[in-house]
Amino acid sequence: MKLLLNGTPREIDARTLTDVLLAEGLGTAKVATAVNGSFVPAGLRATTELRDGDAVEIVAPMQGG
Repeated sequence: MKLLLNGTPREIDARTLTDVLLAEGLGTAKVATAVNGSFVPAGLRATTELRDGDAVEIVAPMQGG
């Protein structure tokens, strides 16, 4: 499936948002996710189905001051 992952076109074998995280090696990482600009909470990632051309954002929290 063709997705726009963090602004970069990618071909990823995934049906759900959880599949994308696993494919990217982020299965257990604490991240925030969005699909087509809408926030997706962790509890809904496994049931959030993706379509060709969807824009997926994965953001890791940062510490700083």
